[in-house]
Amino acid sequence: MTTPVKLAIVYYSSTGTIAEIADALHEAGVKAGAEVRLLKVAELAPQSAIDSNPAWAAHHVASADIPEATPADIEWADAVIFGTPTRFGNVSSQLKQFIDTLGGLWAEGKLTDKVYSGFVSTATAHAGHESTLLALYNSIHHFGGIIASPGFTDPAKFVDGNPYGTSHADGQGTKPVDEVARTAARIQAERVIRIAAALKAAA
Repeated sequence: MTTPVKLAIVYYSSTGTIAEIADALHEAGVKAGAEVRLLKVAELAPQSAIDSNPAWAAHHVASADIPEATPADIEWADAVIFGTPTRFGNVSSQLKQFIDTLGGLWAEGKLTDKVYSGFVSTATAHAGHESTLLALYNSIHHFGGIIASPGFTDPAKFVDGNPYGTSHADGQGTKPVDEVARTAARIQAERVIRIAAALKAAA
């Protein structure tokens, strides 16, 4: 009997959209039988910037109890799903800073052969969904990781239309995470776990 897949969901969320998608991935991962750690990365912005946006300030308080990711969590995991809002079509500095702390594990070969995937949110429909995920995956290539993007592997993926990972356009906070994004998250979590389980069983 194989042991459950160990899945780390590691994300940065300022106003809560990415956190909602992370919750959906967490729920789907648990239902799929994985052992899941839901983890945020450290906030780098000054308190004055956080306080200037009521939604950011509210989420900062609401998420205070979510544990912060460490390199040890990545070493523990069989699979990692990274989440970030887009920043000018790229990965947020908060998530990138965390990824940059993984150099020690990389040098020891401890990031290789794990399964990785990503999810993203933007303000508008064409504001960096794909470019942000592709930028994120550059790091995974350097890790020697195995990218498990959802692709168009399920009919529902033709509804959200993003084969690179789950994404949602929140309309500057006016469009809550919907069932389309939640379904995409479920499909992504199940695929990541299925691939990680197959690799684990073959090891």
